[in-house]
Amino acid sequence: MNIGKRKDLAIKIAREIGRLLLANFGKKLKVSEKGDRDLVSNIDKKAEEIAIRLIKKHYPEDSILSEESGHLPSAAGFRWIIDPIDGTHNYIYNIEIFGTSVALEYGDEVILGAIYMPVGDELYTAQKGKGAYRNGKKISVSKRSLKEATLIYDSTIRLDKEPMLRKLGELSDRVFNVRMLGSTVRALTYLAEGKVDIEIEFHDKLWDFAAGLLLVKEAGGEATDFQGKPWSTGSKNYIASNAIAHKELIDIMSGGGEK
Repeated sequence: MNIGKRKDLAIKIAREIGRLLLANFGKKLKVSEKGDRDLVSNIDKKAEEIAIRLIKKHYPEDSILSEESGHLPSAAGFRWIIDPIDGTHNYIYNIEIFGTSVALEYGDEVILGAIYMPVGDELYTAQKGKGAYRNGKKISVSKRSLKEATLIYDSTIRLDKEPMLRKLGELSDRVFNVRMLGSTVRALTYLAEGKVDIEIEFHDKLWDFAAGLLLVKEAGGEATDFQGKPWSTGSKNYIASNAIAHKELIDIMSGGGEK
């Protein structure tokens, strides 16, 4: 399957949105609530409009799934999965941890991903079976053990407080340290290039992780649900890691690791 032109488009979308984000970062935004402690800005919507416009211009037959507009269906086999601003709350509060995620799915499988972190001008790309790259240079996960690992943990603890805090307690005894970044794409790009070693998410959405988990896998890492099944577009929770202690992490998250 030749997806070269679609890969070029994914990169174009990510970079164009990135320019918009930088141009408006730190400025006064129009912010509204779309749920309990779930904010969205006018820039989220403008960024999404860029992605939809470019996809419809070049591939009008393709489907689109985007965070703000939901699913725009089509009969075609390709589906674009877009998160225009991952780390929206960081962006709104002028924290420089946010990025854009563009993934391409074919036949229920993510085959292409592009993530752009505009503050650092970092472009991450992955294509199934062809490796993971940062600004054109191949990247790979770390080789650190569980006791040496930096863990990125789901920050939405309020959604399922008791089990999430219990598992965090178990994990914190096993790893070197724990971080919460508020941006899935930042966590997964750091994991793919070996800066951190594990990310665990209970409540992520497909547009948050579609490109990032492909990046991790292509960088030599592992990604499964809490029961150890390979991640898919239907996943609701996941463990992403450098693969070294992945079986032990599954044991902890599936219940067997409790002390």
